[in-house]
Amino acid sequence: MSNYLLFEIGVEEMPSRFVGKTLEELKKNLGKSLEENRIGFDEIKALGTPRRLTLIVEGISESQTDLEEEVKGPSKKIAVDEGGNFTKPALGFMKSKGLSQDDIYFKQVGKDEYMFATMKEAGVATGELLKDLLPQAIKSVVFPKSMRWGGKNLRFVRPIRWLVTILNDVVLEYELEGIVSSNKTKGHRFLGESDFEVSSLEDYLEELDKNYVILDQHKRKEIIREQCLKIAEELGGEVDLDPELLEEVTFIVEYPTAFYGEFDKEYLKLPKEVVITPMKQHQRYFPVLKDGKLLPNFIAVRNGDSYKIENVKEGNEKVLEARLADALFFYNEDAKKPLDVYIEKLKTVVFQEKLGTIYDKTLRIDKLSCDILDVLDMPGLKEDTSRSARLSKADLVTGMVGEFDELQGYMGKEYAKADGEKEAVCEAIYEHYLPRFSGDVLPQTTNGAVLSISDKLDSISGFFAVGIKPTGSQDPYALRRQALGIISILMDQKIDVDFKHLVELALNNYSELDFDKDEVIVSIMDFFRDRIRVQFKEMGLRYDVVDAVISSDVNSIYDLYLRGVALNAWLDRDELIAMLTAFNRVSTLAEKAKSNLVDEYLLKEDAEIKLNNAFKDVKTKVANHLAHKEYAEALEIFAGLRPVVDEMFENVMVMDKDEVVKNNRLALIREIYETMLTICDLSKIVYK
Repeated sequence: MSNYLLFEIGVEEMPSRFVGKTLEELKKNLGKSLEENRIGFDEIKALGTPRRLTLIVEGISESQTDLEEEVKGPSKKIAVDEGGNFTKPALGFMKSKGLSQDDIYFKQVGKDEYMFATMKEAGVATGELLKDLLPQAIKSVVFPKSMRWGGKNLRFVRPIRWLVTILNDVVLEYELEGIVSSNKTKGHRFLGESDFEVSSLEDYLEELDKNYVILDQHKRKEIIREQCLKIAEELGGEVDLDPELLEEVTFIVEYPTAFYGEFDKEYLKLPKEVVITPMKQHQRYFPVLKDGKLLPNFIAVRNGDSYKIENVKEGNEKVLEARLADALFFYNEDAKKPLDVYIEKLKTVVFQEKLGTIYDKTLRIDKLSCDILDVLDMPGLKEDTSRSARLSKADLVTGMVGEFDELQGYMGKEYAKADGEKEAVCEAIYEHYLPRFSGDVLPQTTNGAVLSISDKLDSISGFFAVGIKPTGSQDPYALRRQALGIISILMDQKIDVDFKHLVELALNNYSELDFDKDEVIVSIMDFFRDRIRVQFKEMGLRYDVVDAVISSDVNSIYDLYLRGVALNAWLDRDELIAMLTAFNRVSTLAEKAKSNLVDEYLLKEDAEIKLNNAFKDVKTKVANHLAHKEYAEALEIFAGLRPVVDEMFENVMVMDKDEVVKNNRLALIREIYETMLTICDLSKIVYK
């Protein structure tokens, strides 16, 4: 290979959830450092296992590029005296830059001449710089929790045990907190050599293969996938290769070998998720299904070869058997009582010290859900939604959810079904927890959507009312995630509602608390605007488009999104800059207006009369389009004002000496600006 850098960090087994993120952060840190230090490279590959994090930099330059920089000094009239000699400011500039008088030249900048010099600095060998850059790349990685070990000041997610650094087949030696870089690495913990030396990148990759380490996580993932698919086919079913679980298992092993296990068919009588949850969440097994139904099998992945795989199979079967036996016991015990019997126990479970119990929360959810249905003019759904609200948290005090908390909501749905509750009630109990994470499914029923919004909005409103808000990276009650969930549901269900009004309704349920309601409403709306920005940008809207629609006086999140989509498409036009220039002037002058009341008798100039007449027609048409949510059409009509706006600015002195005339012209501009805000704020759009 042409010039390369091999950099391996050997660690004690890392938790799988950190491996991929750490590799990406190391790659980013090193790439940034190389660029900042003028070290060229073609590509950085980040490969890793739970025991090693490896960066391979291809096409790395042998030294920094030489630096050539032009520096500017004081003006000539300050730098040179009447006798043509350099003054103290000029000499001070030369001394600070290490320059001689021969290096100085003068150039015209604007109306004056200035001192200039071209500084040159030869590039340092890459190897010398890497001795500092590589340790810094390690130290720059941030973890939610990190460790110190052996009296070292260094922090990392797990103790670092060795470092391998080879630059173009030459070992690069340096020290990091007593850990000396070398060319000595380790194989698979059980199957490979405990230590062996490598002489080059090619040698490193070959030796790892010989020592049962598949370094490339993408290759490992594909091996696991193929092995699982093959085993499932042999079992006559299909494997549920959950992407997140597959990713996790990939970073648990260095040398994967998949195998299958069996469990008693008796457990298939349990609801499907009750069997799948301990498999996936607790044991990291892949379920096997046929025609959507579970088979009494699972597929697991061993970190090693097939030696004595039967013993491993038997051990895993015993572990799963114990889990499923617990699940069956709890299911049978819970089912002995109707779900609504558990509601009373919610009075003993504290939701939050100042916000009462979980039982209190269900009462608030019930009230808020019915209030929202009134706002949406859907009174026919209130009975089922109210019943769902009362039962929504009952499964939290069942034995099953106490043991497998991942099943909250799902078990409520199953127990409600067993009790003969309506299908709409059962589904809403489950759906009110959705979405549980980014990218999760959303509620599909109106009952479930309203209940989910009520649950999440109740939490956000309550916590804000008692002064508990997310700060920086701290969000212990996941309020940001819940806000994003509400936004996603409103858009997915196309619920066009004044969200500020919903916040007011939610806060009404906390009348016993002492807080400034108006202040809290403002705080919650600002919080949601930040979340809307995040969500809309992820959905493909330009950042300035998001700012433009959020600046309008609209409180419907779904409506804001429709405006954003329309504006995003509308901006793709040749005359955009001319339009934005005109309406930016409108925005600037509108701020100077004392009112928006126009006295037509004070309009004397042809251009201002023409603008006023055109605007009255445009205002009526824009209002009509907005009433029908025809935002692209409204923008098109409003943009038609641009020629007459330009004519007004070209031919009329807005800031007239006559105060009355000036204020009247500003009032006209203010009225145009306010009409623009009914669509969006075009002054937020950035010229491209």
